[in-house]
Amino acid sequence: MIITQNDTYTILADEEDGIKEFASFLEFIVPKAYADVNLVIDLLKYKNVSLEELLTFLKISNAQRAGHKSFVLVNKVSQIDRVPEELMVVPTLEEAKDVIDLEEIQRDLGF
Repeated sequence: MIITQNDTYTILADEEDGIKEFASFLEFIVPKAYADVNLVIDLLKYKNVSLEELLTFLKISNAQRAGHKSFVLVNKVSQIDRVPEELMVVPTLEEAKDVIDLEEIQRDLGF
C-alpha cells in the first residue's frame, strides 16, 4: 500500500492488482491505523471499476463516516449515477481534497 499524508487527510493507494483484495485489506487495517483520519482511496489505476467492486468499500466508508471522518474514493467511474449516496466517488484527487475540506467545514458547523 502506498501512503501519502497531508494536513487534513491521508491518501491510500493499492500497490497490488486487485480492487476487491485492496478493499478487504482496508477493512482490516483502517480500524486499527486510520480510524481517526480523513481518507482518500486512490483507485485511479483501475480503469473499468464496476459498481460491485465499489460496493466492497461500503463497510469501510460507513465506519469512517460513523466516526465523523471523511472517506472518498477516487476513480473515473463511468456510471456515477448508479453509485449509492453512502459512497463518495470523485474523478480526481483535487476533487477529493475539496470534498474533505467541505465535509470538515460542515462538521465544524455541527451538520
